[in-house]
Amino acid sequence: MRFKWLSILLVALIATALLAGCGTQKEPEQQGQLKFGMVIKEPGAPFVQAFIKGAEGKAQELGVKVDIKDGQADSMKIMELMDTFITQKVDGFIMAGAVDLKAIVPGVKKLNEAGIPVIALDTSPEGGKVDYFISFDIEQSSKKAAEAFVQGIKDRNGGEVPSGVVIEITGALEDMFTQSCSKGLRAVTDQYPQLTVVQGEGNWNDVDSHERTSDLLTRHGDQVLGVYVQTPDIMGPGAVSAIEAAGKNPKDYGICGICIGPEGLGLIKEGKALAIVEQPAFDSAQMAVQYLYDINKGNPTPKIGDTVTKENALWSPAQVVENTWAEEGAFIILQGPLVPLDVNADDPRLWENKLSDLWKK
Repeated sequence: MRFKWLSILLVALIATALLAGCGTQKEPEQQGQLKFGMVIKEPGAPFVQAFIKGAEGKAQELGVKVDIKDGQADSMKIMELMDTFITQKVDGFIMAGAVDLKAIVPGVKKLNEAGIPVIALDTSPEGGKVDYFISFDIEQSSKKAAEAFVQGIKDRNGGEVPSGVVIEITGALEDMFTQSCSKGLRAVTDQYPQLTVVQGEGNWNDVDSHERTSDLLTRHGDQVLGVYVQTPDIMGPGAVSAIEAAGKNPKDYGICGICIGPEGLGLIKEGKALAIVEQPAFDSAQMAVQYLYDINKGNPTPKIGDTVTKENALWSPAQVVENTWAEEGAFIILQGPLVPLDVNADDPRLWENKLSDLWKK
């Protein structure tokens, strides 16, 4: 009997060893899976959700892993996350959320030294090697929105641009994005010396945007010809509420800017904003994951001088030029449609409509 039990025990041990062996055979496949690190800011913001959904969807399609962390727009926090990703030996890094683009350069250079390819979305680090910066042209997109803005002033004033004040609600003043937006606006308004542009720092939120708009409306009164909001997706509602609180009609101020988001799309549909350029956030994140995958697999990737195209895509064609913010790398310039002048606000290709289930109440 004892021998019988020993035999049974021996068989069980052999079976367990075999099962354990089968388990370890799968481990190398798991270890071989490509892993990319990604840093975002303001995870609740719809445009950041578009980054997240775009990256996750493409990662699932390609069978890779993307580890997304909130850097809280804090340069030290972001560089700590970069160090962590370097320690983890990730196969690529996506920078999708920073404000001070110079302060994070030491972290970018550490990634470069570790041989980890870097792709930036939204804004580009201002140093180091950034393999690809994938975004629309902030300055040119702002110029497009500013042209619609000035045309709105003309339409409301018998085809003329009278002397008066333009309120510009900016993001954080130290942000590269803010500076590029202002350059685009000034490229248009400087053609009309009778216009005086006054700035209010909206700091990428509706509370500050409301307060700055309210202050400037009070200060300049009937001299105000229009309110230009750099990013209506996260500052437009604040500006609109300030205009309405002053007893005015937002339609009379021809709000324009870049980055729609569901908030800006709603303002356009309600007639409270005139025109906004869409930021191709969802598509840029998908492209970032695809190109990191291609770099690791040795597949061809775009080179400076190329033009990237995709049939029926709102971002196409995209020129590939030198990234002048970083020390090395390419800038893939995606197209941004002006809504509702280039495409209708209900166009299903807009990520704000594509991901609408995320913010439906």
